[in-house]
Amino acid sequence: MNRRTLTLALLVAAALLLLGGIGHSRKASTTESNKGLSRRFVEEFFNKGNPAIADELVAANYVEHTPFPGQAPGREGLKQGLAIFRTAFPAFHADIEELVAEGDKVVSRSTWHGTHKGTFMGVAPTGKSVTVSGLDMLRIVNGKVVEHWGYEDDMGLMQQLGAMPPPGSPAK
Repeated sequence: MNRRTLTLALLVAAALLLLGGIGHSRKASTTESNKGLSRRFVEEFFNKGNPAIADELVAANYVEHTPFPGQAPGREGLKQGLAIFRTAFPAFHADIEELVAEGDKVVSRSTWHGTHKGTFMGVAPTGKSVTVSGLDMLRIVNGKVVEHWGYEDDMGLMQQLGAMPPPGSPAK
């Protein structure tokens, strides 16, 4: 291999490494942006109870994969779900324990706290304080939430509200 061919090969290798680094940096940047959007969504939409922020953070064609019974589809349905939830638990607050992101998905493990002050899922207000753990996955495209899947400890919530007996309790 002559000196000119070797120099050209080294330049091509350096360019490939640089382009690979740029792609990696861009991917890391998108991942961090998605995690930031997820944090902001929880803080502003859920914790502050600000439905208007959904117009900025959530796509018009948003899909909720785990809606409340009777919840309308799309972004307006998401706002409706927030109203249902915050009516039942007005001082609701979620703490994100962990965020994991890969590609266009962000998964959060969280714990939320609230006091039951309004009817929820047919259960009249109890005044009880509750703590519920959950996992949520958002799919984010072009800086907007387009899909959500959520899995909370619904049975534990209903047990805390007294709507279900704890495991191992005698049947009534």
